Amino acid sequence: MTLKQNIRDKINKSEELVGVIGLGYVGLPLAVSFAIEDIQVIGFEKSEEKVQQVNAAENYIGDVKDEDLEQVVKNDKLKATTDFSKLAECDAILICVPTPLDIFKKPDMGYIQESCETIGAYLKQGTFVCLESTTYPTTTESFILPILEEKSGLKEGKDFWLAFSPERVDPGNKQFDTRNTPKVIGAMNDDGLEIGKAVYQKVIESVYSVSSPRIAEMVKILENTYRLVNISLINELALLCGKMDINIWEVIDAAKTKPYGFQAFYPGPGIGGHCIPLDPFYLEHIAKKFGFDLSMIHAAGHINNMMAHRMTLKITSALNRHKKAINGSKILFLGVAYKPNIDDERESPSLKIIDETAKKGGDVYYHDPFISEIKTDEGRLYNSSEFTPEFLNSMDCVVISTKHDVFDAEYIKEHSKLIVDLKNLIKEPSENVYKL
Repeated sequence: MTLKQNIRDKINKSEELVGVIGLGYVGLPLAVSFAIEDIQVIGFEKSEEKVQQVNAAENYIGDVKDEDLEQVVKNDKLKATTDFSKLAECDAILICVPTPLDIFKKPDMGYIQESCETIGAYLKQGTFVCLESTTYPTTTESFILPILEEKSGLKEGKDFWLAFSPERVDPGNKQFDTRNTPKVIGAMNDDGLEIGKAVYQKVIESVYSVSSPRIAEMVKILENTYRLVNISLINELALLCGKMDINIWEVIDAAKTKPYGFQAFYPGPGIGGHCIPLDPFYLEHIAKKFGFDLSMIHAAGHINNMMAHRMTLKITSALNRHKKAINGSKILFLGVAYKPNIDDERESPSLKIIDETAKKGGDVYYHDPFISEIKTDEGRLYNSSEFTPEFLNSMDCVVISTKHDVFDAEYIKEHSKLIVDLKNLIKEPSENVYKL
């Protein structure tokens, strides 16, 4: 039996062992999805704390159902470990590690490199390897492949198979999850593509194949750059409309009545999360190697990066109109999550606005029912404050920075002296409410 026949036979019988490296927002939901289908899964994590939590069925990811994690742990279908030598037991290895940017906005490939070097040290013949972490096009073939082949002494296409399949995780989305979100995959060769589709089709309803890993890598970048450019456009227009006394929200509502050629995007204090604010910098990185200048993406990124400063100026202006200086004013931010109804503050614009407000002398507080404590980009530590009428009324300014469902517009309006609404929570105009 050939290596390909062997792994296909295991997959057909659901006897494959799947290894997932990185048990965060992408890795843990994916690992649970396989395990819930009675497929044996090993979750690899450097964090001892996360390993202990998973093995104790203590859920820390909102998109994972508590009962699902409890079931797969109880049935011994999912085990977490810090022992990466167990990679040698795996038939399929899925890499779901972070891909941050460094201080110069260049891709930090350290997590991917470390994962690939470790996989290479334990890689056995007949294994399917797939990267899910967001990265720049050509990463799989130009960066990962040489590491795996050098460290393992094996040959891709002959001894193992390599692919890229971008994660599509939207935290807090109640409609789309791992199973019903279509999956894109591109492999180094036809055999790898066939095996990869067979692996993923066990847990994902629709798997869409493309001709190469670099196509799949560009798909992810396109998806999020599309959103960056359009959100940055609407944010810039919102700033202009504010100066012209035009309600941008009313403009959007009217524009979206057009049944073709227009998709509504909405303004806000900036773009958060791991993907949209960061992905275009990955593309910019590789574009420079080809002598290409991404001027539109660069402009969109610049607009997004300036939004926190613009919002701080808006807070300052609102206070000035009420004969208050930002220096010494008590300012409460409602919401620090980067999107509604989730417990994720990664790259949240609220944290940047808080830092800038604090640097200007503002006495800063925040309340978020999903996030009990935060550390800002500049290292400031805060705990979520109470949300009582008395506390709201004690503030010089209340900033609505995340549109959580639990935030009641009338309640906030009734008990606040001054409101800066960055999310259009309060629809009716008022002399003490300032909109984006």
